[in-house]
Amino acid sequence: MLAVLAPHSPALVALILFLLLIAFATEIRPPEVTAIGAAGLLLVLGLISTDDILVAMSNPAPLTIAAMFIISGALVRTGTLEAFALRVTGLAKASPVLATGLLLVAIAILSGFTNNTPLVMMMIPIGITLAKELGDRPSKILMPISFAAILGGTCTLIGTSTNILVDGVAQKNGMTGFSIFEIAPAGIIIAIVGVTYLALTRRFLPDRDTMSSLLDENESKRYTMSIFIGVTSPYLGQIASDIDLFRSGERRLVDVIRNDAPVRTALSEYMLRQGDVLVLNTHETDVMTIRERGKLPLINSDDPYRFVPMSSHRSMMAEILLLPGAHLIGQTLKEAALSQRYGVQPIAMHRRGSKLPEQYDSTKLQVGDTLLLEGAKTNIRRLVQGENLMNVSEPKTRGYRRHKAPIAIAVILAAVFAAALDIMPIAGLAVLGMAAVLVTRCIEPDEAFASVDWRIIGLIVAMLAIGTALENAGLVEMLVQAATPWLSGFPPVYALAAIYLLSLLLTELVTNNAVAVVVTPIAIQLAISLGVDPRPFVVAVMFAASASFLTPIGYQTNTLVYSAGGYRFLDFARYGLPLTLVIAVTSITIIPLIWPL
Repeated sequence: MLAVLAPHSPALVALILFLLLIAFATEIRPPEVTAIGAAGLLLVLGLISTDDILVAMSNPAPLTIAAMFIISGALVRTGTLEAFALRVTGLAKASPVLATGLLLVAIAILSGFTNNTPLVMMMIPIGITLAKELGDRPSKILMPISFAAILGGTCTLIGTSTNILVDGVAQKNGMTGFSIFEIAPAGIIIAIVGVTYLALTRRFLPDRDTMSSLLDENESKRYTMSIFIGVTSPYLGQIASDIDLFRSGERRLVDVIRNDAPVRTALSEYMLRQGDVLVLNTHETDVMTIRERGKLPLINSDDPYRFVPMSSHRSMMAEILLLPGAHLIGQTLKEAALSQRYGVQPIAMHRRGSKLPEQYDSTKLQVGDTLLLEGAKTNIRRLVQGENLMNVSEPKTRGYRRHKAPIAIAVILAAVFAAALDIMPIAGLAVLGMAAVLVTRCIEPDEAFASVDWRIIGLIVAMLAIGTALENAGLVEMLVQAATPWLSGFPPVYALAAIYLLSLLLTELVTNNAVAVVVTPIAIQLAISLGVDPRPFVVAVMFAASASFLTPIGYQTNTLVYSAGGYRFLDFARYGLPLTLVIAVTSITIIPLIWPL
């Protein structure tokens, strides 16, 4: 550390932490970038060392979480999760209420053993399908799906990355690690209370339209066709986008092809000439008229070859969701060039429940954005597979390795059984499980590493390094010393409630993994200073850091359903506030009963 900074290290670290939390809350940059930048600044200032960075990377939490992402990916690629969910939703016609309740229970159970993010990704199109079966809007089911996954994730140590990270930080601070089912008694009670709330109150969710539901049903019966400009065309020398004929009625000019190159982004600059091919979107009846007459209708001419239809194909509208790790993230639609690369046309773009300005094609894409695209079904499917996107109207976009499903199920069951018997640390079992699904080809290497959300891994490593800076500067001890006199005169449950509420508040403002790293050491030291067992305090951090029901940005699964369900920002607060209060009261009541203070 620079000698001049040594006396001021606590204040300096506190300032950097404060600015870091503000940057998280305001989303100036993605959270992983913000955290890595803060860790780099601490390293430059000498507040942490290179060895501290290496120690953070050697923490078992990042490796365990990465391995669990891959195991979860194998469950997805073998169709295990989808088959389970579809079996449940098959009850929709027989008993709609039962189907909805069972789906939420199934999600809560599955989320205890798989990562929440890929699980919710899989469940979004299934939830939309179920909503259609029930005659509901997707907004009536998608938010409960996210919340059920969050609740179920608190039932086991491997249910969320937050649980694993809190356990890793606790072990670093001298505590004995948690077993896989140690938090299950409290977690299951909390999940039952939460899922019951979701099942009984679903009717109070808002009716929101998604982009695809705003389309007229006939939109799916539109066609895209190519029309050749002949030598006798009266439109030679005119700008295509200015010709009323090509944008009137049911027709919409999509592109002009010249010398085998599309010029869609410059339609207002190109004058038509012989040999150009117009890409026109129109209704099925209009296509048939063109085919039968050999010319566009409404053209006052005897020349049937003025416009020659070259080809046509059935087009469809698709609502596409950008998933974490999507290749389009950070690009604009202009840069992505979807028309040239995949033959699909962007029609509209939504972000966080609101439509963007007309210049949306110059806006950089983010996780959770939804695109309304038009094109042939095969082209849309090729785009979804190639860019790691989700077509929310189709549960399946690529073939599953269903014959490998028994292997994937056996791997996760074996890992859970071995962890329950404490045969090996969870990190080791996760690595063995990852090796098993790779060797048996339940998931291919490229799919496996694509299934890992490396942004979360980077965020966790950076936050572990920042946590070391807090310890090195003595900031944790200072905070505990300041809080202890205020809390020592009250029963320990008040301190437990304070830790829970602090974690709960921060997790709505910043990433839950950051909360885990920052608050866990404080919780441990506070419990020790009060002379009570720190274990219930650590459990309180686990549960509160995952209990993000008030905003769409506090938890990644909330962000995913935000756009897919067409929600508004305050919809989460209106529906999530009662759930937050119920879960908080339940948690603060249950935790001391299982882990006495």
